[in-house]
Formats: sequence, C-alpha cells, structure tokens
Amino acid sequence: MSLSIEIENGSRRTIIVRLAGELDHHSSEIVKQKMEEELLRDNRINVVLSLKELTFMDSSGLGVILGRYKHITGKGGRMVVCDVNPAVYRLFELSGMFKIITIRDNERQAMSSLEVVS
Repeated sequence: MSLSIEIENGSRRTIIVRLAGELDHHSSEIVKQKMEEELLRDNRINVVLSLKELTFMDSSGLGVILGRYKHITGKGGRMVVCDVNPAVYRLFELSGMFKIITIRDNERQAMSSLEVVS
C-alpha cells in the first residue's frame, strides 16, 4: 500500500496534515518535502498531524516526523499529533515520541490546544 498525503490550511498559522497508508523509507522524503513546502507558504508554523488512516510506520517515518517537529519548534511553532491508531501509537510510545510531541484524540482537540497558546 502506498501513502496518501492531504494537507489543509487550518486556522491562523496552522496546517493540518492527514496521512493514510504506509509511512516508510519509500514515502518519508515525500512527506518531508510536502510539509516543508506548506510550512513555507504563508509562513505557517503549527502542524496538526492526523494519523487516523496511517496503517504502518517504520523508523524512517518516525525520523521525518521528528525532523519536522524540530523544524517547527525551531521557528517557535508547535506540532500536535492526533487520531493515532493502536499500532502506530505503540511505535510512538516505544520510541519516546510522546515525551516531546503532544497527542490529542482528534483534530478538533488538536486545533483547540494550539489556539489556546497561539
């Protein structure tokens, strides 16, 4: 299965990135490029990363997410992950990602958490 990337402008300076399929070494570079392009457009700095339809992720996927997190926080922005399925959640948990990246149950909660601090 391949990866589908949907990027939508949220409120203020936020983009919503929805990933579906498999985020692995074959698709991680595409995710990186598309997110960077969107973040540069209109000087957006916050990201809501929705993983509801993401069925698989490997260490390359973790790496691209961590890299975007560092890029975003370096510009004073925030990343919130939401709608994480159990298999991907376990990978985030084992890697320690939740110690640095905020998680919410759904996009509405993720957007609300960003608006509180914006």
